[in-house]
Amino acid sequence: MIRKTLLGAIALAACALAHAQAFPEKSITFIVPFAAGSATDQLARALGQGVTLETKQQVVIDNKPGANAFIGAQAAARAPKDGYTVFITTNTTHAANEHLFHKLPYDPVKDFEPVGLLSKGGQILVVNNNLPVNNVQELIKYAKANPGKLSFGSGSSSSRIAGELFKQMTGSFIVNIPYRSNPPAVTDLIGGQIHLMFTDMATGLPQVKGGKVKALGVSTAKRIPLANEIPTIAESGVKGYESTFWFAAYVPAGTPAPVVARLNEILARANKSQPVTTFYSSVGFEPLGGSPEDLRKFQAAETQKWGKIVTAAGIQKE
Repeated sequence: MIRKTLLGAIALAACALAHAQAFPEKSITFIVPFAAGSATDQLARALGQGVTLETKQQVVIDNKPGANAFIGAQAAARAPKDGYTVFITTNTTHAANEHLFHKLPYDPVKDFEPVGLLSKGGQILVVNNNLPVNNVQELIKYAKANPGKLSFGSGSSSSRIAGELFKQMTGSFIVNIPYRSNPPAVTDLIGGQIHLMFTDMATGLPQVKGGKVKALGVSTAKRIPLANEIPTIAESGVKGYESTFWFAAYVPAGTPAPVVARLNEILARANKSQPVTTFYSSVGFEPLGGSPEDLRKFQAAETQKWGKIVTAAGIQKE
């Protein structure tokens, strides 16, 4: 009996390995929990081009925005465990959400297998052109003189926490307006429905360069070379302010380890392909990498870090 069980296990392992070596044999779907045009979406599309160059298989982008990225996370967790559905996501779903909500409809650890880190980036503080401020100190002064009259949009947990941290560190009262994703929030910012927001460079910088919004600062500890003329929020008087975010790839829990390893190889090479490096250089993102286990450890550390940030910002769970 033991011999049969052992032989069966060996046969299954051999089949899984053979499947991984042939993978992929058809198109792959990238689930993105944010809207088209968001930084995650833009990265997924560039990464998809890189995967196609690497494997000759097409990549389909499936945007599932809304409900604080719950919709996309649930869909990815419930997908077939064959490696053909990959979740391209951020710290929103896998480090921050559990500190912002009492109950998640998915488990960021138990429901997913880590594949690999992709990149990290910073955010940009942008305001409506008609707001009578031109730098961070003027914004703080205006917000304190008009408590509760200003609003900031947030289309992700990273965006929201950046705003809440700014409020906490400056002692200002600015109302948060949640959105399904950052692009529609930027649209409302331009139209004057909201006054300011913290958004990823991929979404915000083109609007700044187009003269549609004003940039007051970046959320990173150092200036971003791509937009070196924009000061950091920390150097603008909010000492110690920093808020960044990261991107990573996951598959549903239970996906065979050889398939996960094969995906890690494919995505690592795609992450260095011309479409992706061009995208990174256009938005100032820093490419990352590593093994599935590296991502597992990184996620655990980031979850603790984001918990401390949420607590420090005084954000109450919803």
